[in-house]
Amino acid sequence: MDIPAASIAKPDTIGWRLENSYSRLPEALFAAAEPARVREPRVAILNQRLAVELGLNLDAITLESAAALFAGQVLPVGSLPIAQAYAGHQYGGFAMLGDGRAILLGEHRTPDGRLVDIQLKGPGRTRFSRGGDGRAALGPMLREYIISEAMAALGIPTTRSLAVVTTGEAVYRASALRGAVLTRVATSHIRVGTFEYAARRDESTLRALADYTIARHYPELTDAPQKYLEFLRAVADRQASLVARWQLVGFIHGVMNTDNVAISGETIDYGPCAFMNAYDPDTVFSSIDSGGRYAYGNQPHITQWNLTRFAEALLPLIDPDQGKAIAVATEVLENFPARFEGYWLAGIRKKLGLQTDEAADAELAQSLFEWMHKARADFTNTFRDLSSGVLFPDPAFQSWNVRWQARRSRDGERSISAYALMQSANPAVIPRNHRVEEALSAAEQHDDLSVLHRLLAALASPYETRADRSDYRDPPADESGYRTFCGT
Repeated sequence: MDIPAASIAKPDTIGWRLENSYSRLPEALFAAAEPARVREPRVAILNQRLAVELGLNLDAITLESAAALFAGQVLPVGSLPIAQAYAGHQYGGFAMLGDGRAILLGEHRTPDGRLVDIQLKGPGRTRFSRGGDGRAALGPMLREYIISEAMAALGIPTTRSLAVVTTGEAVYRASALRGAVLTRVATSHIRVGTFEYAARRDESTLRALADYTIARHYPELTDAPQKYLEFLRAVADRQASLVARWQLVGFIHGVMNTDNVAISGETIDYGPCAFMNAYDPDTVFSSIDSGGRYAYGNQPHITQWNLTRFAEALLPLIDPDQGKAIAVATEVLENFPARFEGYWLAGIRKKLGLQTDEAADAELAQSLFEWMHKARADFTNTFRDLSSGVLFPDPAFQSWNVRWQARRSRDGERSISAYALMQSANPAVIPRNHRVEEALSAAEQHDDLSVLHRLLAALASPYETRADRSDYRDPPADESGYRTFCGT
């Protein structure tokens, strides 16, 4: 199936090339939506670098025009605003959901031919708002901007943030907060939950969605003999790769519900996410994850659980004989731990400067993590220090170091470039939780974005060591009790 052709608008002032292929799918998958009027839109931040990648010239319009555009007050040429329908298992419980505070304007065609979604987050109520106001607050939107751009700089697949604008209106949560709208760019917003929703409608809707998604994200499978099974396998593979990358930088998503699992393999939804400081596999920051379902160490297992829900949705397409469909889908799911382990092991070898493969490498890495846990060693700084030849006086570490040096010596001449390899895999700077909170507080309480801009500048080149950014390497003096919240 080809992605349905849609009229492509002529480039406008800044270069939009919007298409509306998703709105050609069955109407059950979306609903028309319209951004709400706001009192006084004002630009908080524009992502000029991302705009250039997208072929957009934001310098061609005034800041006032940009504020109106990214607050949804003026729609781009060719846009067809919709809210997408989807379902989701939230903390294990199923719910029918949908874009309650997000509106898809359309899909933009980039200069290199890619198709990316342009979505407003926080522009007002939609058919799926379920009693909510559809608005967003400035703090959570800036948080998503910071973390998503940091993830992109780290080389981890992610949605991106093009702009944040304030609305001049308050949103009410526990208190009155400054309203804002974020413009999110994604390879698409199709989720595991989208397939769960379609599967509960009818098979024709499910098939249309699957064919569209394959054509858009996995075109090499379009003519595959068992394309829906191969689709499941490909999505599982991308998720294995993605979550392995999270684990390798100490990233904790915080809310791995099935509606937050993108079929494209991108990280999506930066609500209660955070980066780990002292290594502990049980680390949880989310204020609502009291049971630790989405703790750092659980993320690979939860990914497999989420993929099982995806497989269940696809069963009618995989084979008309349910027994056969379950058997082949189960085989894919059972292979997930090995796929994840393969990606994780390849990454940890780079972090340790190992350029050949040995069977005991996983155990060597786990021994280091055991020492880090007992010593309360900082995740990021430990690996970066190792990359710079810094060793630790702790006797337990010294014992591990003897084994590590012996392992590296077996790489022979390859060991000469080991430190360069390690520094390319071990960031010096991550969005430390206290630094993020510092930037958000300055923006929310004092309308001061200078702290945020300095943080973003440091995060833009995370693998470089620079003296003027050394403060961003320091973990907080005390993080006990630190909690993150969903951006509602």
